[in-house]
Amino acid sequence: MELWDIPAIDQHTHNLLKPEFIASRPYAAAFTEAHDPDIINNHVCHTLFYRRSLRDMADLLKCEPQESEIITARNNLGLEELTKICFNAANLNAILLDDGFLPEQILPWEWHQLFMPVRRLLRIEDIAQNLISETNSFDKFWEKFRAEIDPPPPEVVGFKSIAAYRTGLEIKPVKLPVVKYQFDKLKQTTGEKVPRLNDKSLIDFLIIQTLEVAAQYQIPIQFHTGFGDPDLDLRQANPLHLRFLLEDNRFRDAPIVLLHASYPYTREAGYLASVYPNVYIGLGLAIPSLSVAGMRNIISQLIELAPVSKLMYSSDAHLIPDLYYLGAKWGRKVLGQVLDDSVKDGDLTVREADEMAVAILRGNSDRVYGLSV
Repeated sequence: MELWDIPAIDQHTHNLLKPEFIASRPYAAAFTEAHDPDIINNHVCHTLFYRRSLRDMADLLKCEPQESEIITARNNLGLEELTKICFNAANLNAILLDDGFLPEQILPWEWHQLFMPVRRLLRIEDIAQNLISETNSFDKFWEKFRAEIDPPPPEVVGFKSIAAYRTGLEIKPVKLPVVKYQFDKLKQTTGEKVPRLNDKSLIDFLIIQTLEVAAQYQIPIQFHTGFGDPDLDLRQANPLHLRFLLEDNRFRDAPIVLLHASYPYTREAGYLASVYPNVYIGLGLAIPSLSVAGMRNIISQLIELAPVSKLMYSSDAHLIPDLYYLGAKWGRKVLGQVLDDSVKDGDLTVREADEMAVAILRGNSDRVYGLSV
């Protein structure tokens, strides 16, 4: 199936870096979750993702498929023109930005609106960290935090949590005196500095409170699940740990989006989406970071059991505009291949496959986030 004529909604992305920060990073750093310079400088160039991406970007920029030639072509264009080329080639209707990643180095979400419609995702832990530094009591902190999320600002269509990175996904209720004690303890340590929020009781409390708001307004909350950078304990990022939240009827009206296809816990994510009505799955990071065979495999694993109405295209594009294009290209290509195979297997008719392609690329995100784009 050829899917390039279907405009997509990228339901989980990050802001692009300011030009000076792009210039200070090796190009290969955008193609790995690793931080170690040895990996970035000596090993990323040997990954299938990087080798494939050099050819893809060379085709797009009409230059030779060598890193030095691609960097020269990108520099000659400048960031705005390069972004325009990548976004136009990606054929996107809208992007949803989590602007809590590298907040001091990124361009504001409004800048991205020069190129296409943008909606925001509020990162819970980032809001909390900033407010902790500004307040001296838990009551004042909680008052300000609640004001940030209830009601959500007009441009916000969802929340985002990186609990998997900080304390894991086994989120449970916490008694208020415990939360207040941990807040006071953190303030004694950090004072007016912005802390790194990694206290489980505080994070669990904030997530449960945010879920109540999400359910009230019927807007999604995204959870990082599965693989990421080395700051993550992958064992704690298995979405099966979310069972308490999924079993709690208070949150039934809050769509819970498992990001990154939960790779390598992809089948676990597919199972959860098949039995819990408010569980959805985003494909980004696994697409486009894996090999072509790997990307096909994760989509095949998801549709083994999960309803296609629960799957949503995303790229997890970050740092540079190239990743928006690469995600859109390979998201469409591998999705088309998997749906073709489903038709050959007799699981789908051609018409059903066409409808499912539109649903995954655009329709499901439009419906779940109430975008109307």
